[in-house]
Amino acid sequence: MPRVLVVEDEQDIAGLIKHTLERTGDASVQTVGRGDEALRAVAELAPDLVILDLNLPVLSGTEVCRLLRQRPETARVPIIMLTARTSEGDRVSGLDLGADDYITKPVSLRELGARVRAVLRRGRGVDPARTHVYRGARLFADFDAVSITVDGFPVRLTRREFELLQFLVENRNRVLSRDRLLERVWGYDRFVETRSVDVHVGRLRSKLGAVGAQIETVIGLGYRFVDEPAAT
Repeated sequence: MPRVLVVEDEQDIAGLIKHTLERTGDASVQTVGRGDEALRAVAELAPDLVILDLNLPVLSGTEVCRLLRQRPETARVPIIMLTARTSEGDRVSGLDLGADDYITKPVSLRELGARVRAVLRRGRGVDPARTHVYRGARLFADFDAVSITVDGFPVRLTRREFELLQFLVENRNRVLSRDRLLERVWGYDRFVETRSVDVHVGRLRSKLGAVGAQIETVIGLGYRFVDEPAAT
């Protein structure tokens, strides 16, 4: 059974979430009420999913998310932000920070359960046709090892930038629309605008240096990663 860590300082809400997910058999649930406790719990045993409030004592949910995404051992742990912050800016910021979903309070427990199942399905999905290693003249990417180098020098990417590059490389020489990138990389586009794709592509190009030119803008259509000769 999947393990879910609920990080919520309101004990009644945390208890309801735990009861709902365990009653339906979706997951076994551990609850903590502070940001620092969340980091300790994840370090002891990484969960299959974190449900994360943002307004937390000691360490904010935003900082918890940022730290989890920075650490290689937790960079791919799915995160659902569950918060009272409802502005579009908060939603976009949360998703750009690396959250897999962003849910505003109050939320029906039935909907929350559905969102949890959707995120867990995406996390378990394995596509045998996926590209695991890409070797070009200047770019080397080992997607299983989460390792990207350009001209032999390591490139540090955020989780979202990494997944964006992987999907572009897997579909190299094909044009991908912004909507398709949102659907595949973000996995959920209800609160995300296509301009977020443009921002991430810009950042990715910048970090890749000269290799960034291989990500072409196809005006009116989207983006395309152009293949290059393999290194000899």
